[in-house]
Amino acid sequence: MPFAKKIRVLVVDDSAVIRQLVTNILKQDSAIEVIGQASDPYQAHDRIVELKPDVLTLDLEMPKMDGLTFLKILMEKHPMPVIVFSTLTREGSRFALDAMHLGAVDVLGKPTGETSKRELAEQLIQKVKAAACTRKITRPPPARPRAQSTAPARAVKDLKFSSRKLILLGASTGGTEAIREVLVNLPPTMPGILIVQHIPAKFSYAFANRLNDLCALRVKEAEEGDIAAPGTALIAPGGLHMIVRWTGQHYKVNLKDGPMVWHQRPAVDILFKSAVSVVGKHAIAGILTGMGKDGAEGMLELKRAGAQTFAQSEETCVVFGMPRAALESGATQQMLPLQKIATTLQTLAVQKQNLLTQP
Repeated sequence: MPFAKKIRVLVVDDSAVIRQLVTNILKQDSAIEVIGQASDPYQAHDRIVELKPDVLTLDLEMPKMDGLTFLKILMEKHPMPVIVFSTLTREGSRFALDAMHLGAVDVLGKPTGETSKRELAEQLIQKVKAAACTRKITRPPPARPRAQSTAPARAVKDLKFSSRKLILLGASTGGTEAIREVLVNLPPTMPGILIVQHIPAKFSYAFANRLNDLCALRVKEAEEGDIAAPGTALIAPGGLHMIVRWTGQHYKVNLKDGPMVWHQRPAVDILFKSAVSVVGKHAIAGILTGMGKDGAEGMLELKRAGAQTFAQSEETCVVFGMPRAALESGATQQMLPLQKIATTLQTLAVQKQNLLTQP
């Protein structure tokens, strides 16, 4: 996506090594300009007021004030796109998810010995560009407890869905909160759900666990050979592609390494394309907020195979790139505001013919 002017980035981290690493990576792209650095939140505040950056990269573990407290204040006083640069630990993952709930648009793991410098550079540059495209920065509503029965939920609560039915969802920038909004509003009697969210390795585990605490559905990070059973949502692990296969009785997932697709691993297109021949007309597929084109090709193939397809509407997306690509390719049958996706999924699930009623 071309930019009318350079994306002005402020790098905030207490480590001089990380500040320089991020700066050097971003300088590789002519569309991005690093306009300054800060080593703590107080210095960052002064730089923000002075320089007015378009995007902020933010460490969460800093002196004088922790990153989450700073982010909360920032979103109240100077809301802007923020990319969290966090450690790849259980605690770091939890902090990163808290940051995205406070309004950060994306998260990236700090480099380790396992991290490819080329992949890190590719991911960071793409995330900065996605952040610069965010339409609005608003504080999301507070997390709700496990979903209570709603009118649409009551319509499906006594149904036992065939294991042949499957829901497929893909998302990127802004997707963690969008997926949360969808899943917390679904009853536990839904068909199996497979989700690809563009998320770093190790963060996906914490993301799935948090959703499991909030949702009536069972939510977990997918493991090799997991069954996509009714009432369960499986989230692709960060760093691995997820594909689906039919065993004759149920769907199972396989996880694999391999090249990034659309700069991503996991990639939505990998999941969607794997589902064309094995799920086909039994699929309900949706693309949520995110930058780029991932998922549009696979969704078009699913639509041609008889699947029901939809994408999130522009006015409710943090970034409208992936839904736009699906719309422009003719892959999506309807555009839905985020708040209506859960209800529509229930309606589509009931409309499908291959369900069984409770005895």
